[in-house]
Amino acid sequence: MQIFSNTTTGHARPRRTMCALALSAAITAPAWADINVGVSVSATGPAAVLGIPEKNTAALCPATIAGQKVNYIVLDDATDPAQVTKNARKFATEDKVDLFIGSSSVPGVLAMTEVAAETKTPQLTLGPSPYTDPAKDAWSFRMPQSNALMAQALVHHMKANKVKTLGFIGYADSFGEGFLQATNAALEGSGIKMTVVERYNRTDTSVTGQALKVLSANPDAVLVVGSGTPAALPETTLVERGYKGKFYQSHGAVSKAFLQVGGKAVEGTIFPIGPIVVADQLPDSHPSKKVALDYTKRYEAKYGAGSVSSFGAHMYDACLVFQAAVPKALKKAKPGTAEFRQALRDAIESTHELVGTHGVFNMSPKDHYGHDERARVLIRAENGNWKLIK
Repeated sequence: MQIFSNTTTGHARPRRTMCALALSAAITAPAWADINVGVSVSATGPAAVLGIPEKNTAALCPATIAGQKVNYIVLDDATDPAQVTKNARKFATEDKVDLFIGSSSVPGVLAMTEVAAETKTPQLTLGPSPYTDPAKDAWSFRMPQSNALMAQALVHHMKANKVKTLGFIGYADSFGEGFLQATNAALEGSGIKMTVVERYNRTDTSVTGQALKVLSANPDAVLVVGSGTPAALPETTLVERGYKGKFYQSHGAVSKAFLQVGGKAVEGTIFPIGPIVVADQLPDSHPSKKVALDYTKRYEAKYGAGSVSSFGAHMYDACLVFQAAVPKALKKAKPGTAEFRQALRDAIESTHELVGTHGVFNMSPKDHYGHDERARVLIRAENGNWKLIK
């Protein structure tokens, strides 16, 4: 047995004393290293309304799983994809994480996906990123609903309400473009024609030019695709300019801050969203109702009544998926190793009928979203709140 030096006297400790110390350490120390999770969210910047509740929810994630301590290393990326990349590289090289969670916006998600694929670290995304490259997507799993699932729900409502022409104003980035593509696919065979397409940036303070072009086309309805408070700008501008048609928004807009900024201008707008947002209005038969209400109770007990959001719930679902996958991965490898990261990835991909706040997850090699129609409901902005459309 090795003899250690006593740092106080400079003399060697007695062998019997060191044996006792070694035995004590063997009894009290965990058998394996801690599980480390790197979380990058947009707690500041244009996507802060998404990132703040995600950051808050990290404090509600399990501190131990299957007897293993879990450390969550949470960093702000300021809604900057370049900073997401820096955070992810720090997680991988310095913190030796076993899992990435993030980021809040789709551009940030895609930046993290690059590092996840390069370092072979599983990633649970908080934004609905599109499929890009099979090798990269192998490591990335989405917590939000796909744009296709949500766009289909909107188009179904449009058709039922006799919308014939549709205008579009969306983000000039991967989220806006992805939702536009999903909407165009859903419109095929619907009898609804997209007559005008305009784009704007997350940081824009005016969309007057885009609004005037939409007004000139005068469609029956307008679909705005943004997230958080910036999603209110096109709608309030169009209302101020006299537009009288129907409004639809994506799931990225659903937040209390959006309602506060939009005010009366956004009353009556239709959104697709996960069941968490109207959990108390769901029928008891809905599989997500209990989990969603439990999360709401925990979150609001810590952060205040009415503070829960769909975005924080994506983080909660990420932790539920992670929690279910860890015991399977531990049977194959030790945390902190490439083998454990691979085993964790494989376990996440085998997720089956896992009930979350946003629906029920069923992952597979061909589906890294894992959601079906149980993951969406339609809601209306009504009297400064959300109303389930039954």
